[in-house]
This record gives sequence, C-alpha cells and structure tokens, in this order.
Amino acid sequence: MSTTGHEDEVAGKPQDLRLALRLLPFLAPQAGVIGLSVGLLFVVMGAGLVQPYLFKVLIDDHLVRGEGHGLARLVLLYMAAAAVELAARYAQTYLMERTGQNVILDLRRRAFAHLQGLDAAFFDRHPVGRLMTRVTTDIEALADLFSSGVVTLLGDTIKLLAIVVILWWLDPHLALVTFAMAPVLFAISALFRGRIRHAYREARRRIARINARLQETISGMLIVQLFRREPLERREFAAINRDHRDAELRTVVYESSFSAVIELVGTLATALILAYGGWRILAGVLTFGTLAAFLEYTTRFFAPIRDLSGFYAVLQAAMASLERLFELFDTRPTITSPARPAPLRAVEGRIEFERVSFAYRPGAPVLRDIDLRITPGERVAVVGATGSGKTTLVRLLIRLYDPDSGVVRIDGHDLRDLPLPWIRSQVTTVLQDPFLVTGTIADNIAFGNSRLERHRIETAAQQVHADTFIRRLPHGYDHPVRERGGNLSAGQKQLVGFARALACEPRVLVLDEATSHVDVATEALVQEALTTLLRGRTALIIAHRLSTIVGADRILVMHHGRIVEEGTHSALVARGGIYARLHALQFGAADGVARREPEGGLEGPEPGVGELATEPGSGVDRPADPGAEPSPA
Repeated sequence: MSTTGHEDEVAGKPQDLRLALRLLPFLAPQAGVIGLSVGLLFVVMGAGLVQPYLFKVLIDDHLVRGEGHGLARLVLLYMAAAAVELAARYAQTYLMERTGQNVILDLRRRAFAHLQGLDAAFFDRHPVGRLMTRVTTDIEALADLFSSGVVTLLGDTIKLLAIVVILWWLDPHLALVTFAMAPVLFAISALFRGRIRHAYREARRRIARINARLQETISGMLIVQLFRREPLERREFAAINRDHRDAELRTVVYESSFSAVIELVGTLATALILAYGGWRILAGVLTFGTLAAFLEYTTRFFAPIRDLSGFYAVLQAAMASLERLFELFDTRPTITSPARPAPLRAVEGRIEFERVSFAYRPGAPVLRDIDLRITPGERVAVVGATGSGKTTLVRLLIRLYDPDSGVVRIDGHDLRDLPLPWIRSQVTTVLQDPFLVTGTIADNIAFGNSRLERHRIETAAQQVHADTFIRRLPHGYDHPVRERGGNLSAGQKQLVGFARALACEPRVLVLDEATSHVDVATEALVQEALTTLLRGRTALIIAHRLSTIVGADRILVMHHGRIVEEGTHSALVARGGIYARLHALQFGAADGVARREPEGGLEGPEPGVGELATEPGSGVDRPADPGAEPSPA
C-alpha cells in the first residue's frame, strides 16, 4: 500500500499577525478568564520586581552597616512577596491552561463540523489520516501555545519594560552595558525565525503521513496479512517513521541552538556587569547592594528572553498548525443548499435525468448525455460492467456531486434548488457495505434519529427479517456493535442496513449492490422484505446479481457511461444484447446466446478486465486512465 495523494500545502510566506487575528474570534468567549489572568499577571510581576529591591535594601541598609533593627520585618516582606508571587502564578497558570483547553474544544468542534459539511470530492482528494491530523495533532499544538502562556508573553514584555526603567534608575551606566546586548538578541531571533517555522511545518507534514499510513494499513490489515505484505509494510512504515524523526530532530537542533545562544548572551552580559560594576564599586560610585540588585534584575531581564527561546519554538509550531487548520476552514464546499430553496411539498418520487454528463477528472467522462425518466412508484434496475457509470447515477441523485452539464430533478425541481438535508431525507441509499458505528443494534437502525421510537425500530427489523438474528444476540437490540460492525456477519450487517432504510420511511429508495453480501438462504428472506420495502416507493436498484432484479418494472443497461438498452427482463433477454449476454454468463444459457453481438451499434468488444477501473471511493465507476496518478484512498 502506498500513501500517495494530496500533500498538505500551506501559505507561502508566514504571516503570524494574520493568523493571530484569525484566532481572536475563538478567544472572545474566554475574554473574562483572560482578563482575570492578566490581572493576576500584574500581581506576579509586581511581587517579583519588588524582591530584588528588598535585597538591595537588606544589603546596603542593614548588612553593610551592621544595622539589625528592622531586619526581621524586611525578611518577612521578602517572604510575603515570594508567597504572593507563587500563589498568583499558580492561579494565573491554571486560568490560562483552562482558557487553552476551552479554545481547543471549540476549534476541534468547529473543525469536525466543517469536515461534515464538505463535499465528496474533497474526501476523494484528501486521505483520512491527514484529515485526522488536522483535528488532533494540529489543534493539540495550540494547547502548548496557551500552556506556555500567550498572556505570560504579554506579562514578560511588560516586565522587561519595567526592568529597563528600574535598571536605568539604579545605574544608567550599568544599564547601557545590559542594553548593548539587545541588538544581538534581535539579530539572533531574526536568524532563527524562518528556520524554526519551516522545521516545524515539515514535522507536521510528516506526522500527517504517519497517520495516513496507519489508517490505510490498519483498515486493510486483513489484506496485508493474506498477501503476506507484513515485511514490506514494516519497511515502508519504518522509512516514513525515520523521515518524521529526522524532521523532529531538525526542530530540536534549531530550538536548542536558539536557547543556547540566548543563554550565552545572558552569561556574557552578566560577566560584563560584574566586571564594570566591580570597577565602579572600587571607584566608590556604586554600592554593593546596588550591584547585587542589578544582577538580580539582570537575571530577571534575561530569564524571560531565555524563556522566549522555548516559547518561540512553541509559537512556530502553533503557527505552522494554524496555517494548516485555517487552510481547512478556508476550504468551502462546492455542494451546498441554495440560499432560497424551492418550496417543499410531499414527494411523489418522480426522477429525471436530462442530458446529464459528468466526469470525476477533466477529459475522462463517466456519464454521457444521460436521459432518464422514472415515474413515482416505479422500480428501475441498472446493470452494466464495472465502470459503466451505475453508481455515479446514484451519487448524482443524492447530490454528492453535481453534473457537469444537464439537470437532475425530483418532482420537477432541480436538485440544486433544494436543501441538501431534505434531499437526503427523501432519498435513502442502502450500500453494498452498510456503514455501522460503535453503539447498539438499535442505535444503528435509528442512526442518529433520536425521535425514532423503539417500537418503530423493532417493526422495521421484523419487516426485513433482521429481528430473528437480533433477538438471538445476548442483549438483543441493545447488543453492542463494534467498529464498522466487526462482530456481525456480512449478511447481518446488510439486514441492519435494510432495517435502517425502512425505518426512515423514504419516498425514493436506492439499492446499490445491496444484496451482494447476502447468502442464498438469506437472499430469499431479503427479497420478500424488499417487496414490502419497495411497495409504493420509487426505487433505483443497482445490481450485478441479475436474480435480484428479474421483477423490476424496467431494466437499464449501461455501457461506457450511456444507457444502451432498456426494457423488462424478458424483453432484454429476447433482444440478445448486452443484458442477454450477462444473463447467459450468470445462468448458463446456450452458447449461441452468449456469443451474440449486442444491438444498438456499440463499437468495440464488451469491456473486459483492465479496460475499466473504479473511481475514488468504493464501487464508483470511472474509465481507467493508465497515465493518471493513483487516486487517494
């Protein structure tokens, strides 16, 4: 397996201010907590800045002079300031962590909701693992941003300005020595900024590759084991994993280098202050207490700058994640409900395809000028070779895609003029592999419809003969279902899918290879249930197993994206075309029938192996393109 496909792209030139401004709406609900945190930050800052001055007074007014009066009071003030700083710092840190988690909660909720609103074409282009990275790893990187302290950064900035004023007040000459290092620090920050951002961006892209590969391999583990691909998968995953490690190590190199250089500059500044301050003490123009306080303030001056090196790395990681996250938010769905939908009324179930053409890729049409009319209550079956366009008809009918040309209508309304939720409430699809979620059997039949009463769930299951096997389960309708129905057989999952469709009471029902996983014994029960299910409903039935569609009102035969034959089962068999050939292959008809040429002027031979391939997603038809890149899973 390979994880070829769309690589995450990000904005070319970093724009931290633009990204920060876009984050503000997510911070607005936390304004009160942030305001309290800022207030506590000033308490922390004040308590911290007063301590070195108390240290100066202790040395100059008491220790140097040998004066003990008031010494205990000064020590108690120092301890009280330290205690206030500790308590306020704890409260401020907790509030900022809480703010960060609330922002992450909102971002993750909005990202998930946004993903649900995107159209099928988006998921054709983007592997699931990379999308999972956006909602998990990328958003989690913002937690580090808040825990490191956006508000703390603001406080450190104010603290730096306050220390600058205090240092200048204590001794302007020593202050100039300290400030001389500032241009060096700015130059170092400018040097490392772009490199750290790029390194974190690459690390994020590589963790997305790991997630994509894990999702793909675990989903197909049975096939991996059956074809003995474990050694190859281990080697390929090891290569991706090493690539990620190397990218992370590059971030460590830049982060460590930045921190070490900042530390070196701080040490050099301290050495210069000691040398110059010691000379001024010997000259009698500076007190020892002032030098001690100056060193304390200088340490506090460089401490936030040293912290900035770590925060700077976290900031770059967060900005790289924000780029990717906002790129997702900027992706707008192409399939949306109209601003002013057509007036809705009870659905009759009349379906029309008028000169509909469609291609998943430019130059590779899947449907060509399809004209189709289905009357209310009519049961229409669609057959054809893989790649002929059968499932694409369904995808256009439920508006997962819009046609490139032509119109699809329900009851005379263009689907583009109708609300998406309404369309999908009226047209229910039963797929070849029904999607079951973790929960109970009843949950999967109701499938999110909390208003569906229990007796309706059980009645629907009884009508499709699912009730028999459900009641044999240890917990009946409350029996837990594992991920994707892993603890149910293929036939049982299909019966649950039928019950779900019936419980929805749709006016239009689409069966897309819905009986392909049902065994012969179960199929007899399902056919009986389908009679009830389809009664009074418009039905579009896609099937390879011709025994399931013999009783259809009309059968359409598709070939290379066109409807080439149409009629009842008996009429099509008598016609001796493509349908007759398919029927002969499945039911062992006379060789003469099997070899008859299809009518209708079809060019070329019947499609064979290798001539047609499937489109992105399971069971969707598309002409093969040998020169095209593999489609993302």
